[in-house]
Amino acid sequence: MRGRAGVWSWGVGAVGFWLVNLASIPSPSTAVWQLGPVPLRAYALCIIAGIVLACIVTDRRMRSRGAPPWAVLDIAVWAVPFGIVGARIYHVLSSPDAYFGAGGDLVKALYIWEGGLGIWGGVAGGAVGAWLACRQLGMSFSFVADTIAVGLPLAQAVGRLGNWFNNELYGGKTDLPWGLQVHVMSDTQPGQAMLGPDGEPELREGLYHPTFLYELLWNLGVAGVVYALDKRFKFGRGRAFALYVMLYTLGRGWIEAMRTDTATMIGGMRLNVWTSIIVFLGAAAFFFLRKGPQEFLIPNVDADGEPVKGFTIVTEAQYQAFLADGTRPDAAAPGDGGEDGDSTPKAVSDEFDDPSDSAADQGSDLSAQKTSSTKD
Repeated sequence: MRGRAGVWSWGVGAVGFWLVNLASIPSPSTAVWQLGPVPLRAYALCIIAGIVLACIVTDRRMRSRGAPPWAVLDIAVWAVPFGIVGARIYHVLSSPDAYFGAGGDLVKALYIWEGGLGIWGGVAGGAVGAWLACRQLGMSFSFVADTIAVGLPLAQAVGRLGNWFNNELYGGKTDLPWGLQVHVMSDTQPGQAMLGPDGEPELREGLYHPTFLYELLWNLGVAGVVYALDKRFKFGRGRAFALYVMLYTLGRGWIEAMRTDTATMIGGMRLNVWTSIIVFLGAAAFFFLRKGPQEFLIPNVDADGEPVKGFTIVTEAQYQAFLADGTRPDAAAPGDGGEDGDSTPKAVSDEFDDPSDSAADQGSDLSAQKTSSTKD
């Protein structure tokens, strides 16, 4: 049995016939296009599209809770580079043979466009970048984590399309109706399928589990569940983000086990399966032990009512009162964390900055805060 461009040949005794296999998923034979001297890589375009989508969704959620318009971009300029570097480092360290083993090429650790970004390193690196951005903005880190908990899995879902273009991250063979056709990709022409004797892109024999698609759909489901439960239960203090981590790892574990690409094995299981289990347990412990109301922000002002750097964390009721008539709750001293679950407003600022630094851009327009609140 041999396949080419979705057409399969069967022989039964001396009778042969052709059947067009409509119940399968084709794969692109090209993942790189040349725009003059500039290569346009599908993998990179999918990542960029995912980042844009995550920023749009997160901005909406942040604005609805008191953040100024597009503050998410000030966070993204830190979180995205840190996330990409962290994701690549994790991939390289978890797949050492391709870079440090016999025949490995360490220089290829820099070839991000060829694929290979580990989500665990991406989340960890992105978290570091986001934390640094929060220090600069005087914004609560847990507030940012909770507001990005819907946009992040959406970004991951879009990013998985890059694996489809690269003909990678598929599972074992299957005869299910949604089996995936996979091209044999060229080593000498990255991003292009090898051509067969007839000049057509060469396909691997059979159909395969589209594990990239399973994870894409799972991530869309995660985003929907986090959004719905967060809207219903109003998670705070990082619990919405912990819920995202729990749900993502729950799916990643079984999807990872279906993959057939080379991976580091520990105790008969792939490294990423073990990582999913450990991260799930950590996120679950945080989710069930952490308490506190959903966080909202109002911009800080000094004793004369002039805007200063940073924001004060308040409850939803306090935020609504501020929007209604400008009522401000008595702010706690900067750095006063209070007890988990209390409603004491907490001022957030960056004590490492010069107090005289006038960085009030993030919270100076109080009237805009009152009139442009968007429903989450």
